[in-house]
Parts: sequence; C-alpha cells; structure tokens
Amino acid sequence: MPLRTATKSLLPISAALLLGLSLSACSSGLSLTQSKARGYEISEDAVAQIRVGQSAALVTAVLGSPQITNSFATETAWYYLGEKVQQTAFGMELSKERTLLVVYFDKKNKVVDTERLGIKDGKMFNIESRRTPSYGQDRTFLESIISSI
Repeated sequence: MPLRTATKSLLPISAALLLGLSLSACSSGLSLTQSKARGYEISEDAVAQIRVGQSAALVTAVLGSPQITNSFATETAWYYLGEKVQQTAFGMELSKERTLLVVYFDKKNKVVDTERLGIKDGKMFNIESRRTPSYGQDRTFLESIISSI
C-alpha cells in the first residue's frame, strides 16, 4: 500500500511539471506584435561603399540587384526600398521605418549621385473615395440574374 500512496502523490506533481513545460514551449508565439522587414536592409556601411564614379557592376556587387530601374533621357536611376513593419496578431500592419535608396548613373553606367529618402521625405495624399460614373447601370446580384432571364 505505501507504494500506491507514493504514486498518487507524484501524479499531480508530474502532471503540473508536464503542463508547465508544454506551456513554456508555447510562450514565444504568444506575442501580440511581431516585427518584420521587407525589401532590402540598407545598411550605412553599404551606402558608404557607393561613391561617385563607380561602375554599375560594383553597385550590384555591394547592394544587389535593384527592385526598380528607371531610365531618363541622360541618366538611369536604381531604386532600393527597405521597410520595417510591426504586425499585430490581428493582421494589422504599422510601418515603423521606410528607406528608399536611389543610385543615379550617367550614360556610361557610372555613379553620379546617391540619395536616401525616408518616411518624412514623402508626401501623404488622400485616396478619393468617390466612384467614377460609368456608362450603363449598376445592378445588384439579383437584378443581374433577373435581367438575364
């Protein structure tokens, strides 16, 4: 009988220990916010390596391929965009930091200038919520079914 009593007293302790270990393994995923990085991580060291007169191949070796290229009449621009966002558990995202690095090249594919822009350099604009009128009639789902009969 004493063995049975010892087993009964160890059962709640071992169950509590097992429950505690399993909950501690899940604790890292219970955070309500999560930080994410999108695009390029543009470091100060990489930007410092880009100097006027360097070739496009060297810029590609340091920064990688650009996300967007734009050719003007006399020069070309390469755009590198990096963004740090904070995402909540409910899927909402808040942009914490956005950096745009623009590298300008001349006709000979040599660096002419670099420019680094952030959120404060951008302009906010309101998206128009009105709808553009279209020719014809806006119909509901039921009106479309009835009219097709």
